[in-house]
Amino acid sequence: MKIRNPLPVHPTRLEIIPLIDIMFFLLASFMMVSIQMQVVRTLKAALPTATLATSSKKPDIVNLTVLPDGQLSMDHHAISLPDLYTLLTNRLSQDTNLPVYITGVRDTTHGHVMFALDWVRHAGVQRVALAVKTLPDQP
Repeated sequence: MKIRNPLPVHPTRLEIIPLIDIMFFLLASFMMVSIQMQVVRTLKAALPTATLATSSKKPDIVNLTVLPDGQLSMDHHAISLPDLYTLLTNRLSQDTNLPVYITGVRDTTHGHVMFALDWVRHAGVQRVALAVKTLPDQP
């Protein structure tokens, strides 16, 4: 004689959705921990200079040099920012297509060069370039 169980028999199932949720949680946790384990280090870098660039001095070009302390010089003469602004606006009234080259000395910070660029753009100059210096000929 066969004895029947009063409880209904259900087939056994493996629920996979909670397992997937747990795996995604573990993955996200490990990713967050690994991101925080990175050590951020900075290096002082001396950027290379161009070796094939040629310097062409033309009278219709304004060559600005930014010194390490943030001072500006034009054609080896110191110039203040208000004087530079006045000079550029006067030259722009004669030639609207005036090119300006900005060159930074080796130890000049990027911020000082960008500050000079901001003043030149504020004066209304449309053609601005960052110039590079050539290396002296080495034996």
